[in-house]
Amino acid sequence: MADSRVNPAPPADPGSDLHLDLRPGRGRRAALMDALRDAVRSGRLTPGTRLPSYRTLATDLGLARNTVAEAYAELVAEGWLTARQGSGTRVAARATPPERGPVRRAAPAERPPRPSYDLRPGSPDAASFPRAAWLASARRALTAAPNDAFGAGDPRGRAELRRSLAGYLARARGVRTDPDRIVVCAGFAHALRLLVPLLDGPFAVESYGLAFHRGLLETPARATTALAIDEHGARTGDLPATTARAVLLTAAHQFPTGGPLHPARRAAAVDWARATGGLVLEDDYDGEFRYDRQAVGALQGLDPERVCYLGSVSKSLSPALRLGWMVLPGHLVDEVLAEKGEREAWTSVTDQLTLADFIDSGGYDRHIRRMRLRYRRRRDQLVATLAERAPHVRVTGIAAGLHAVLRLPPGTEPSVLKGAAWQGLAVDGLAAYRHPAATTPVQDGLVVGYGTPPDHAFPAALDALCRALP
Repeated sequence: MADSRVNPAPPADPGSDLHLDLRPGRGRRAALMDALRDAVRSGRLTPGTRLPSYRTLATDLGLARNTVAEAYAELVAEGWLTARQGSGTRVAARATPPERGPVRRAAPAERPPRPSYDLRPGSPDAASFPRAAWLASARRALTAAPNDAFGAGDPRGRAELRRSLAGYLARARGVRTDPDRIVVCAGFAHALRLLVPLLDGPFAVESYGLAFHRGLLETPARATTALAIDEHGARTGDLPATTARAVLLTAAHQFPTGGPLHPARRAAAVDWARATGGLVLEDDYDGEFRYDRQAVGALQGLDPERVCYLGSVSKSLSPALRLGWMVLPGHLVDEVLAEKGEREAWTSVTDQLTLADFIDSGGYDRHIRRMRLRYRRRRDQLVATLAERAPHVRVTGIAAGLHAVLRLPPGTEPSVLKGAAWQGLAVDGLAAYRHPAATTPVQDGLVVGYGTPPDHAFPAALDALCRALP
């Protein structure tokens, strides 16, 4: 006689039904979390059971997808659930077993996995460093180098590099200078450390930017003033109402919000500097990478005596080279050199000579064009993927640089970051860049850097990003 017993149902998968009773009188997220805990305690959801996706469970229960995502993230943090890339959200192996007698204490929360993908902004694709072309330039530069290149270094930097930079910056970025006004340094932070002691009074900065840079500009007795940012960039027209004596601007591509400084506001910054004797510090961190049109020229071109132009190869080549430059107003050159010291103690002379040859031989231009095409494709891929899988998430900022900002629904940034961590994804929230004294409304978002992952890992990184989005 045939066995008439009903076979047990298989574990839930992303499309399976999951019966949950949401208690009335509780918030929707709290009620869902209570119901899931009860299902695990009672043994209805056994360790390893795969739960429905955010979207599926939200549809079944008539909840917002964000509510389900936040509930899952909280239960993962508590140790009830686990989230792993490629396997979805499951009941944790160490979750509380069915109750028999006294209720046992829940297992401690697990830690998120180590990041498998890095979408944090600030770094170029390290795998794309032009090794062969750089090596060829190094050989030519060392062969042709005069003997004095191997003595004590000039604090200005090698004359060969300063001449090459003067020509390149004039041609590619519209900078007005000559080699005698260029001082080589070890990068943007080094430039700030040299300039800050020479400038009196407080600094104004954009209301979104790197806290590390703000820290270099501040002292216990001198806080920075935050300039509000909108779709036209920093509101430089507010500068006359401040006590600032210098202002730090990312004019070509505001970091991190992603817009260029409006022409009228560029002019307002220069007018303020002329009227007050102030100084504009221009951080041109990725000005060569504009994808929808020709790159906007440097602000420095409007007034070389009131704007200090700062650049480096950190985004265009590699931060490991530790090579940057200051294009200074004439009255600051000697003061900066005195601050730097009598000898070059920061940047390698052989790297300076190599970069000079790399620029003069056309290798730098070829590399920039190649990377511009690669980063443009990555940004297009990011935009297309989000349009297909998360059309409610808006990509903001101009098509430029190595990062984009994804605007999120209000209040969701913390839970999205937590979910991203459990997807093995390293990504930054917009709140991390907000000035503590900023007065503009808080906006939730992710700052997604598409430069760091190698090409083969980028699609998987985007997949993890989409799984973490509300």
